Order: sequence, then structure tokens, then C-alpha cells
Amino acid sequence: MQAVVLAAGEGTRLRPLTADRPKGLVEVAGVPILTHCFSQLAALGVESLVVVVGHRKEQIIDHYEDEFRGVPITYAHQREQQGLAHALLTAEPYVDDDFLVMLGDNVFRANLGDVLRRQRESDTDAAFLVEEVSESAASRYGVCVTNDAGEIVDVVEKPDDPPSRLVMTGFYSFSPAIFDACRLVQPSDRGEYELTDAIHLLIESGRRIDAIQMDGWRVDVGYPEDRDRAERRLSTRVDAN
Repeated sequence: MQAVVLAAGEGTRLRPLTADRPKGLVEVAGVPILTHCFSQLAALGVESLVVVVGHRKEQIIDHYEDEFRGVPITYAHQREQQGLAHALLTAEPYVDDDFLVMLGDNVFRANLGDVLRRQRESDTDAAFLVEEVSESAASRYGVCVTNDAGEIVDVVEKPDDPPSRLVMTGFYSFSPAIFDACRLVQPSDRGEYELTDAIHLLIESGRRIDAIQMDGWRVDVGYPEDRDRAERRLSTRVDAN
């Protein structure tokens, strides 16, 4: 299976750490965030990586070149940062079948393999690693609503009044149907093409999306203090497969 890593963002909230480098090359415990991402995906046995780059893309390309630990890398250029759905569409020409998606600013030590297995072994159209958080934290993420079968029946982006405390973690599996949904998305109030809107269209079309409860931890490295928190978590050496 292929994996798409979204790494085009500028990382303005991470300044001064991103003053001279793209977000993906900010180091966590002496290792760039993208190396953490690529290592996890290589451990899952992905056959190739498609990395969506944008801001300071040359630094990422020069750093990793055309492979990571024997896994080929193809780069897709998002010329303007217009949201995750837009970023995902830039990868479409390089994706052949079902694929994984990882946001390139997260550090995971969790059961990522469960998402891959669900996509391979069932008739699901997508599977998301989800995490239960506090209600105040939920308003900062894409929030999921599930039915009794554990299928996602609604998603809401950063709601003021979250309908649940279950949030998307930034690790997904999709069938190519997601690309058709991304093409139908209209700009949100903040002028971006939101991945949650594309997911909502998948749900409305009757596609099945499974929620996989996270076992382990992840840190969304959005601010300098998040980098410090990720380093503390890594220092405990607590891992999940």
C-alpha cells in the first residue's frame, strides 16, 4: 500500500522553530518530524511514499531525496496552501489504489497498523484512527460522530459545541473515492478546502468509514510547547504497535 504524507504547511505557529526551515524538518528529540512519520510508515511496510510539499519544499527534497530506508519517495507540489482536501488532490496522480494518509506534523506512538489492517481486510471505504479527548480540546479538531457499529456517520471541523469527544488524529486510510469527494468541496468560511467536508460527502454518498480507537499516544506539533511535550513523551519510551 502507498502512503501520502501532507507536509506543505508553513508552520507559522511553530515560530521561531520554523524561521529557517519547513515545519516537517523541525526536530523532535533530535530527529525531524517527517523522519518520525516516515519511520512509522516504513515499519508498516508501505511500498512507496507520496510527500506533498509546499513551503521551503527544496529543503525537504534535498534532505530525503528519492527514498527513505529503501522506500521510494515521490514529491507532489502544493503551490498554494488551500487546505487539506486541496493538498490531497495534488497527490492523486501518484496514487494507484487504497492508500494511507498521515499529517506530517504529528508524532505517533500508537496502533497505526490497525488502520491498515482494517482497510485491507474489510469492505470499508476508509478507516480513521480516532482519539477521545476533553470537550474543550475537541473544539480544536475534526470531531467524529459514530453509530453503534463503530462507523463514522458525521464529521464536524472545529465545532464550537462538539457533538462528541471523539476526534480525528491525522492518520487515515482511504479508497480513491476520496479524490472525487475532494473535487466537490467548496471553500470553507476560512477560505480553505477542508478534508472534513470531503469526508462528509463520502458519508452522504453511503460510503462506509470505520473508527479505530487509538491505543497509545500522539502529539500534534503545532506550537513550540508541543515539540517539548512530544520530546517528553518519547523519553518515556512507551510504544504501541
